[in-house]
Amino acid sequence: MTKLDILVLSVHPDDAELGCAGTILKHIEAGKRVGIVDLTQGELGTRGSAEIRALEAAEAGRILGLSVRENIGIPDGFFQNTREYQLKVIEAIRKYQPEIIITNAYHDRHPDHGRASDLVEASAFLSGLRKVETFENGELQDAWRASLVLHFIQDNYIQPDILVDITQHWDKKIESIYAYGSQFYNPDWEGDPQTYISSPEFIQIIESRAREFGKSIGVKYAEGFTSKKILGVDSLFDLR
Repeated sequence: MTKLDILVLSVHPDDAELGCAGTILKHIEAGKRVGIVDLTQGELGTRGSAEIRALEAAEAGRILGLSVRENIGIPDGFFQNTREYQLKVIEAIRKYQPEIIITNAYHDRHPDHGRASDLVEASAFLSGLRKVETFENGELQDAWRASLVLHFIQDNYIQPDILVDITQHWDKKIESIYAYGSQFYNPDWEGDPQTYISSPEFIQIIESRAREFGKSIGVKYAEGFTSKKILGVDSLFDLR
């Protein structure tokens, strides 16, 4: 069992890079162990394939310096917040026992994002119930509940509850995004139609959002997160 400080549970390969790569990089630099579990293979995406996206996810994980990255193979597009898929997510949470979970936005342009948000939020709670039994390699897993579940912000604007300064990690975040050559702007990619996210303007939108959030806390770039739990700090001086 690889104990993680932060586990990102996001529905599509590349969601984590877009939503919280800067925060991942910042915490890894600080000595924290961070991993990503992709819920689906993104197999219904207009461009690329499940196989290509798996290779891209591995390269993005290398760029980020993740401790682990895996995919639990929930069906793209058609999953629901059901017991079957909750148990798969619970197995991943108990396997890595994270202190913090980060997942998709509450609601978004892509309907998978909001459904994944609900699925992970429910699974994070159920993971702490010892009478919910899950197994790894035939052995009963221990119950585990993370202390905090955060949701990154995606295409739709959502008012953040907290902002994280990622200015020093912006370039590496963009590098991790462009590891997905099948998905984002790539003039050399042929054979698939252009999409909303493959236009050069899409990355400009990502940068504009990060600059907007950064301006709110007096830095160049920031990532925003929401929480259904009221957040607290040890000192008012931790706030800016």
